[in-house]
Amino acid sequence: MNRPLPLFRRSMLDGWRGLLGWTIGILAALFLYLPLYPSFGGNGQMQQIIDTLPPELVRSLNYDQIGSGPGYAQATFYGLIGFVLLTIAAVGWGTEAIANDEENGQLELTLAHGVLRGQVLAERSAAVLVKLAWLAIVSVVVVMALNEPAELGIEFGNLVATAVAFLGLVSLAATAAIGVGAATGRRTWAVSAGSGIAVVAYALNALGNQSDELSWLHDWSPYSWAYGDSPILNGWNGTIWLNYAVIAVLLLVGWLVFRRRDVAV
Repeated sequence: MNRPLPLFRRSMLDGWRGLLGWTIGILAALFLYLPLYPSFGGNGQMQQIIDTLPPELVRSLNYDQIGSGPGYAQATFYGLIGFVLLTIAAVGWGTEAIANDEENGQLELTLAHGVLRGQVLAERSAAVLVKLAWLAIVSVVVVMALNEPAELGIEFGNLVATAVAFLGLVSLAATAAIGVGAATGRRTWAVSAGSGIAVVAYALNALGNQSDELSWLHDWSPYSWAYGDSPILNGWNGTIWLNYAVIAVLLLVGWLVFRRRDVAV
């Protein structure tokens, strides 16, 4: 009897070393930044430094709330270093899902075993999203473990909302790479789509922070959808789910094109 989800299981087994490496990277980032907060954040020293910076730079980096424990965790990890790290992982995994295998000739061999294209896309996409979800969960566990020692004062419900927003944001980059890779079969296009959507999302948010005249750019920024209402301070909001809606659309469009086009040898 065949085991269920063979491609999903194979993707997870083949990628466990990479997942372990990214887990260690997330742990290192969190243990590097968060314990520093009591030293210069809790006593107001951080806010004094921020007050000396140009307001435009502070708003661009989303450092306007870094003087508080939740704002510090958001600015240093979820909004910056964690976002960068998981975006790199997401784009890499998303590119490997379809485009990399197609250019290497492995995808044609997989399909020759009677596997449906929809199954390939669904199971490999699921593997990528599960890996990213694992890293988001790791971040929640570590932040909560450091919450009291680092005097962050983050509420658990707000942290979960932030992690869900975080997961949606980085998963968008992954599914852009998967969808474009499925539609084109080209690694270059997949990498460009995944990294491009992350860069544009951050840039639109930074520009929208500059003035009221540019605030409309937030409506077009997946970064703003995730963090615009500060879930780490205010909890759940409706815009968090916009990234998940776009993820579904990207996968659907990728599948519609993938099932009809010729697979490159």
